[in-house]
Amino acid sequence: MQIVLNGNDHETKPDSSVADLIEELGLADQACAVEVNNALVTKAKHQSHTLAEGDKVELVTLVGGG
Repeated sequence: MQIVLNGNDHETKPDSSVADLIEELGLADQACAVEVNNALVTKAKHQSHTLAEGDKVELVTLVGGG
């Protein structure tokens, strides 16, 4: 299935959830903020929010430092 991830085309498995995508990207152990089609998907809904063909996903992680 084709989605747009942070402005770039990305291929993922059909019926993937937001949690599946985070795992696929190797970010499961990091804090992530996710929007799908300009709507915030809270962490509590990452497992239940299923992605669809053509969804626009913005995913950011927190980076410490200074």
